Amino acid sequence: MTDYQAEYVKKKRSVEGALSLLKNGDLCFVNSGVGVPRRILSELHKVRGNGIDRIELQVSNLLGNYPFIDELEYRDTFFVNSWFHSPCLRGADNVSYTPQNIRNSFYRRASSLSNGCRKILFATCSSMDRHGYFSISVSNVFERELVDSGAIVIVEASPNYPRTFGDNLLHISEVSAVIETEDHPPELISQACSEKDLKIGWQIADLVEDGSTLQLGIGRIPNAVGEALKTRKNLGIHTEMFTESMMELIECGAVNNSCKSIYRGKSVCCFVWGTKRLYDFLDNNPSVVMEKGIWTNDPYNIAQNPKMVSINTTIEMDLTGQCCSESIGSRQYSGTGGQTDTSLGAQLSRGGKSILAFPSVAEIDDGNGGRKKTSKIVPALKRGAAVTLSRNDVDYVVTEYGVAWLRGLPVRERAEALIGIAHPDFRDDLFREAREMDYL
Repeated sequence: MTDYQAEYVKKKRSVEGALSLLKNGDLCFVNSGVGVPRRILSELHKVRGNGIDRIELQVSNLLGNYPFIDELEYRDTFFVNSWFHSPCLRGADNVSYTPQNIRNSFYRRASSLSNGCRKILFATCSSMDRHGYFSISVSNVFERELVDSGAIVIVEASPNYPRTFGDNLLHISEVSAVIETEDHPPELISQACSEKDLKIGWQIADLVEDGSTLQLGIGRIPNAVGEALKTRKNLGIHTEMFTESMMELIECGAVNNSCKSIYRGKSVCCFVWGTKRLYDFLDNNPSVVMEKGIWTNDPYNIAQNPKMVSINTTIEMDLTGQCCSESIGSRQYSGTGGQTDTSLGAQLSRGGKSILAFPSVAEIDDGNGGRKKTSKIVPALKRGAAVTLSRNDVDYVVTEYGVAWLRGLPVRERAEALIGIAHPDFRDDLFREAREMDYL
């Protein structure tokens, strides 16, 4: 038995044994997205029996439902700060949203506000290799930063999580407890693209030149964009989230990363999300590099790639170009994520473009048990809406009705351009309200 294996055996714990390391007042950070350590979180509420009456958690895009959030009896013991709301957090009364860009070292600020308490990282990793290393598998948004800062690290290790490469390796000497599992990463099955999505995708593809480097999000529109770009050549990937559509662009030869200025020949990301096919593709694949979020999302680093194209979506946009991508009025719905980072980085790139794409209408509750359509281009954002991307930083806007290029346009021309790509059913009202607001 090697020294690494002996150390591993000493640190192997049950979930209960690992959670016994927690102390009152600890500040716990949870691996984000599909890296969520589900065994730990499912039993976290039980630490109250150890005399613990206060635990604060920092989470981002938390997947799953857990007693420490769902059950009222634990809400005085656990308080959750979220950097990106997911369905399980919306409406919970022991959760507060923290506005953040991914490029920020947000864990440092969180730590400074917590009276010097201990930092704990709960993470999911691939199994340890013969050299004593785990891979922080599917998310490196902030995890490696926490390890480097001296956090106490408790991991769930599974042979079914992909072993990825980059600045995301974790040595057994840096780990306090290992919980062995056979879990698989949660899968996100893509919905089929609608005709409207495909129309938007083709319009975006017309803006993307051969040799461009891409940042794409996840969902039907990014999938439609990916489908439309399969005939392009020499594309690259520098993104926060690596998705199924990016894998397909690599497989068909559209992406080879040959024109990038940094990490030429490799795709760069800080977290992944998709199906088992994607996770299998990433396993032991050195052509995809997982860097820390503060590096991948630094606009300076993004801008080093010529013809950088960022493609994001939004909830609603006003007639001056203000963009709300994370809340519905004052109700937090998701988060800022990396939209500001990537949009600015793309515009700083030589020949770069920042694109916001969305269908022209959304369906909402009509108050009578039915549904009605509402325009996503509006005269003014809802009261309390968060401005995710300011009107100063909006570049291209795409709906199924066309493309509006807003960079450098005065408000009058912006309003006219946005009304021109709004749904026809709402254009007359938008013109009327634009005139009332002295935009036209």
